[in-house]
Amino acid sequence: MEPLETTRRLAADLFPTAVWVVLGGSVLTSARTAGSDLDVVVLLPDGTPGAPRRESIRYDGWPVELFVHDRASLAYYLAKDGRRPALHRMVALGTAAVGDPADDRKAAREHLDAGPAPLDQASKDSLRYGLTDLLDDLTHAPDDEQAVIATYTWLRTAEAVLSFRDHWLGSGKWLLRELRDLDPAYADRWLAARTSTAAIRDLAEEALTLAGGPLFAGYQAAGERG
Repeated sequence: MEPLETTRRLAADLFPTAVWVVLGGSVLTSARTAGSDLDVVVLLPDGTPGAPRRESIRYDGWPVELFVHDRASLAYYLAKDGRRPALHRMVALGTAAVGDPADDRKAAREHLDAGPAPLDQASKDSLRYGLTDLLDDLTHAPDDEQAVIATYTWLRTAEAVLSFRDHWLGSGKWLLRELRDLDPAYADRWLAARTSTAAIRDLAEEALTLAGGPLFAGYQAAGERG
């Protein structure tokens, strides 16, 4: 059965009182693969038991990730999305299977279009320090550790570039998608660098120049009291 029809049946079976149900993710796009699942956001009436929750199930042969909310929890988790707007993406870009999420879709879309707030100085310095420290580790690591550090540096470099340029972040495949959205040519260079420690180093050093260069001596981060 097709994804949207499956989602409608699932909603009727499991969430008959839902205000709206949205099918998000890549399953209805050209990015769909044989392993795609159904990312389903459900808005229940206020006071309905079982919200909020995240649940993984199988339904009619499909793997399904459920994101179940009432109005208050939806607002709370949208606010928690931070610089990785996964829930905003699902609500803004998904397809309605039940009900009319027009107002919520509009608000989520406006949030995505606005982009994240610029990094504050403490966050920028933390990224600079972390990337500087990784580059130092990369220089001095023994051979059996260097590949691990290089891979981590490669990933952190992408996150740093997105952050320093005030762009949304993403996890997993969304990291590459956000890089491509920001700068397709840079995304290609970043991908090509993944097998070369020297190329990863060059990209990390380039990323640091966006925020004022390496940072080690003089870096401070205020701690928290338990």
